[in-house]
Amino acid sequence: MNDSSERPSVPGRPVRVALLGCGTVGGGVLELLAQNRETLTQKVGSPLEIAHILVRDKSKARVASCDPSQLTTDPNQIWNDPSLDVVIEVMGGAEPARTYIQTALDRGLAVVSANKYVLSEHGPALLEAAQRNHVDLAFEASVGGGIPIIRTLREALTGDSVASLHGILNGTSNYILTRMRTEGLGFQEALREAQEKGYAEADPSFDIEGHDAAQKLIVASMLAFGSRLSASAIPVEGITELDAVDFAAAERFGYAIKHLAIGRDLGGTLSLRAHPAFVPKSSVLAGIDGVLNAVLIQGRALGPCLLVGRGAGDLPTAVSIIADLVDVSRSRLEGARGLSTRAIFARKRELEPLSETSLRYYLRFDVGDTPGVLGTIATVLGRHGISIQELVQEDALDERPVSVLMITHHSREGSLKAALSEVGQASFLKRQPRFVRIEDV
Repeated sequence: MNDSSERPSVPGRPVRVALLGCGTVGGGVLELLAQNRETLTQKVGSPLEIAHILVRDKSKARVASCDPSQLTTDPNQIWNDPSLDVVIEVMGGAEPARTYIQTALDRGLAVVSANKYVLSEHGPALLEAAQRNHVDLAFEASVGGGIPIIRTLREALTGDSVASLHGILNGTSNYILTRMRTEGLGFQEALREAQEKGYAEADPSFDIEGHDAAQKLIVASMLAFGSRLSASAIPVEGITELDAVDFAAAERFGYAIKHLAIGRDLGGTLSLRAHPAFVPKSSVLAGIDGVLNAVLIQGRALGPCLLVGRGAGDLPTAVSIIADLVDVSRSRLEGARGLSTRAIFARKRELEPLSETSLRYYLRFDVGDTPGVLGTIATVLGRHGISIQELVQEDALDERPVSVLMITHHSREGSLKAALSEVGQASFLKRQPRFVRIEDV
């Protein structure tokens, strides 16, 4: 008696794949495909066959598993191939990547992409195109490299709703903050070390200013909260202003400093933001160090769910791309094209203004050692409804400014900023007041 659930012992026709881009991540994809060829054939039910590799320069050195005969600089070679099944986009950047993804979807091809920028800016429109053409658009590698964040939100939590997510989504920033805390390095010194080790780009601004994490948050929130938003719509802050005084204060008050991408479903509105935060040392996120990424998802039924792993690099990212490739190939072979994409719906959601957000805050005032400073600061804060939970004043040394450090009770951010603006007019200040949000996660 035949069991129709068993896969045929003889593989079917190959799944034909075009790879757009063959840099670090594209090379990792080719390496994993070559290393795991037999296993992947068994999992898909047919061989995975690279048909074309689109590159800018055919003469550039490639990984050993790259077949030079598959290289092309002409995208029309791909679009004119009627035997093609799947397109993998690992080019990065805005264009021509977005156009190529759109073209592939419109031609009925499944697409696997690692492009966080394109998905954060055009994800909902591309998903609609995939649904309209009954094909899959898979993008696990766009958030968290090899960590199955998208898969968890799209599939594992289908029976639940997400109340919040807190992510450490940029390995460069996390490495710098870790080294500043554990070794007492200054920001510039920690950044140089990250660049020497290959953890930071020559121009690291996109990472250290928080934009990379913000784009990943937008993509993740599309699945977590069904939101249709752009990264430019959310508040973003980087880590460049943090220094040794802030890390010493965090240690003294019982916190670690992390750069977090934060999403909360408040019912009628969403709170989405990416910025440095004081995190209690008891938090599971406080111990995520080095280049590791992590996401803590809070399900309303499930409760907390923590995902941790390497969020970048050729092979970790390639792992997620191959997983998506297997899924979309299997769906195509089994006549269920577009099944995973069909369930993703993104709609316009209102954002809570940052001024209305209520949190606890770490405050820092660098002042001259003159009488009445504390009284003036406390009076202004009190007038704006800001109450102090803890306060530390450093000892005066030589002629250097004295740091007055505070932890507040929950306060409305708009009121806090108004108070700090008023204090900022005082003559005793040596630099403008600073604050870091506290996330009790």
